[in-house]
Amino acid sequence: MPVTSQELQSKLWQAADILRGQINSTDYKNYIFSMLFLKRLSDRFDEEVAIAVAAGVPRAAAVADPDEHQFAVPESAHWNQIVKATMNLGEALNIASHEIEYANAGRIDGVLTGTNWNDESKLGSPANRERIIRSLLTHFNDLDLRDDNFAADGGGTGNVLGDAYEYLIYQFADDAGKKGGEFYTPRSVVRLIVELLQPKEGMRICDPTFGSGGMLILAADYVQERGGNRQNLVLEGQERNLDTLAIGKLNMLLHGLASARLVAGDVIAEPALVDPQGRLNSYDRVIANPPFSMKNWGHDFAPADPHHRFDRYDAIPPRTRGDLAFLLHMLGVTNAGGMVGVVMPHGVLFRGGAEGKIRKGIVDADLFEAIIGLAPNLFFGAAIPVSICVLNKNKPAERRGKVLFVDAAQDGYYRPGKAQNFLDREHIDSIVSAFQGHADVERFARVADLEEIAGNDYNLNISRYVDTTEPVEVMSVEDALAQLREAERRRDEAVARMDELLAGMGYTR
Repeated sequence: MPVTSQELQSKLWQAADILRGQINSTDYKNYIFSMLFLKRLSDRFDEEVAIAVAAGVPRAAAVADPDEHQFAVPESAHWNQIVKATMNLGEALNIASHEIEYANAGRIDGVLTGTNWNDESKLGSPANRERIIRSLLTHFNDLDLRDDNFAADGGGTGNVLGDAYEYLIYQFADDAGKKGGEFYTPRSVVRLIVELLQPKEGMRICDPTFGSGGMLILAADYVQERGGNRQNLVLEGQERNLDTLAIGKLNMLLHGLASARLVAGDVIAEPALVDPQGRLNSYDRVIANPPFSMKNWGHDFAPADPHHRFDRYDAIPPRTRGDLAFLLHMLGVTNAGGMVGVVMPHGVLFRGGAEGKIRKGIVDADLFEAIIGLAPNLFFGAAIPVSICVLNKNKPAERRGKVLFVDAAQDGYYRPGKAQNFLDREHIDSIVSAFQGHADVERFARVADLEEIAGNDYNLNISRYVDTTEPVEVMSVEDALAQLREAERRRDEAVARMDELLAGMGYTR
């Protein structure tokens, strides 16, 4: 029977219930995601074989011919063989994971082998491991993950599988608390940034702090929603946390974006997205949510950076705050007509010292197009309000020499929640409309020219430019006198009534 998004989400969450109380919640995602992908690979492989056989290809050839398959699945690593194992299930899964990655060399490296099914420190004793793994295998065994099984849900396999996967990433980020922010940016915030950048078919798009891949996925979705071909995009990303990178790779695969180039490593110290000559790749759109105020980001390395990313403005970001180091990298890989959309803590807008010098250089270069303040508590583990900085190396003529400031941190531009606040569609629309209009909106948005910003010592704090105070109504003398006379009349009536009551009780004044 066809599987809907809701049914698949429920199935994945039930898998988490199997693990709950057995292992650390921060490890749930690795085991569930790996098993989901193993089942998906096998089911899709079988479906491809059936399609080829129906077209007249001999079955043996359909199984063996790599041209018939998106991903190869060796017979010994097929799901049907794994579920037949009666003992050493962890070893069977580990071997199958290695065999599949070897058969698809360079395409899904680390996606499956990053999960160790024999890890005693996480899954416990051999008996406990066998019981947990058998429960998961049984749970997933009746799930049919062929493409054809998702047709009735609409939107195709990539939407159903990918959205269910995103749902589980969100749930795990919520469960992981502060650490959740390391691999997940709220979908609404990503959507907002994508709509500000307006990517188009044929563009090169990069997320240098890739995380779980949501920014590249929504950029591709945005292009498709507007009639473009999402496959006609160059999508690239880098992530230093290998577990998170594996989650991101799998996310891209389940969303039908297998051609994305995703690499491991520290993007500051070891930028790996380079051309054959070792030069940094350049992009039309760069979008990211880098770690906030990262310590030990690579300050000692920066002066000798062969790509000269950090010496453009006569200062290097401070040793204990790497925010502007990430921004400088992003500017360094943006082409002459490109744009940057990045989440930043508010401190980068006003802190002095080296950050002040860098900010001055970026303002004088007329790269800031908009600075948008968002509400606090939108991100997991980050209660502070944040800003979205939009930078443009090719501003429209009418926007040159100007910066748009938007205060969306006030009531009415987010939905408050108990533990977390939210951006809804109406809030995104308000912000995008202000950006596209690039004009003053009372108590919400204001366009400031560079001369005013320089006069404020290059302080970009939004409150300096957007006045959110309610206007005080000044009462006329006539209205004030009328109110006074009315108050006096009410007083006289009250006194007369009091005298009447006192007289009735035998008291007189």
